[in-house]
Amino acid sequence: MKRKWNWPIWVGFVLILAGFFSYTFFFARFPITRDFPWANLILFCVGGILLLVGLFRAFGRPQVYRGKIFGATFTIFSALMVGFFCYVFFYVLREVPPSMGAPRVGQKAPEFTLPDQNEKPVALADLLSSSEAVALIFYRGFW
Repeated sequence: MKRKWNWPIWVGFVLILAGFFSYTFFFARFPITRDFPWANLILFCVGGILLLVGLFRAFGRPQVYRGKIFGATFTIFSALMVGFFCYVFFYVLREVPPSMGAPRVGQKAPEFTLPDQNEKPVALADLLSSSEAVALIFYRGFW
């Protein structure tokens, strides 16, 4: 008896691959999917469910369906890809750099010139000459 093609294994693996690579090449362009990768997580979940369905078919009825070796290999590889994606997105990209070069409380600010909301340059020296004090707020982070 010829065994049937176990399509959930292959489709699930393709969805995991799509979820892994689509963030960098597609979803990072849009703010709604860049800030939190919900679309990628949906692709991972659907792909994982299909992989598990395919594994149950392959191991539950091996005389009917193929996929014991490919299914197990794809599932392990997919779990590693999802784990790597989650590690990079939820840990590495959320790391704040060390503040060794950040100004300290009471330290004199360096001279600088920045554009205001109307794109006119404003220098720190100009602000200090027109008033007694200037409040500077530094946000720790990076973009």
